[in-house]
Amino acid sequence: MKHLLYKELRLAKHPTMFLFLLFSAMLLIPSYPYYVAFIYTCLSVFFVFLQGRENNDLSFTALLPVRKRDIVRARCLLVVLMQLAQVLVSLPCAIVGARINPLGGNAAGIEANAAFFGLVLVMYALFNLLFLPAFYRTGYRVGRAFLFAGAAVLVYIVASELLVQCVPALKASLDTFDPATRGTRLFVLLLGAGLYAAGSLLACLLSERRFARVDL
Repeated sequence: MKHLLYKELRLAKHPTMFLFLLFSAMLLIPSYPYYVAFIYTCLSVFFVFLQGRENNDLSFTALLPVRKRDIVRARCLLVVLMQLAQVLVSLPCAIVGARINPLGGNAAGIEANAAFFGLVLVMYALFNLLFLPAFYRTGYRVGRAFLFAGAAVLVYIVASELLVQCVPALKASLDTFDPATRGTRLFVLLLGAGLYAAGSLLACLLSERRFARVDL
């Protein structure tokens, strides 16, 4: 498994993995829909899988003395590492952005606070649950899987923003840096982290099961 992950990091990575990390700087922009910075990570995942398909990565890897489920696990772990790297790189940008914002708040959406990052993790969990099992159903229909997962992510972003902005109780506790509601935002962050871990694990298990039935 360790060697397969090393292979993923050396051979399966796509240049956008590192380019899109720089997009974390979008959190420094005053009054900006901060979800955009994290949508690009989903696009980078798509490029990784598309590049792998064009290079017949699955077929060549399956020729190695490794289990099919380990092939899936290594790629799923790469996806998780990409997503967590984006979150970690974004954290200092969010902190600095909140301090230098001349408007004093984000007029274009939720603030980049703890609750926001919890909602981002839920977004990633949704993407993983829809994209990974859909791709490994066939091992080559990456475009269809991405369109399905990408559409769901966009619906999720719109729905979460509408809820936060239109429900007074949510806006007062989540779309703010008020210390009085810090506990609520931390709860959303922890809940998002738990859902991300469970969702990504389930996505990997479903992908393993589906890929086991694929005849390469």
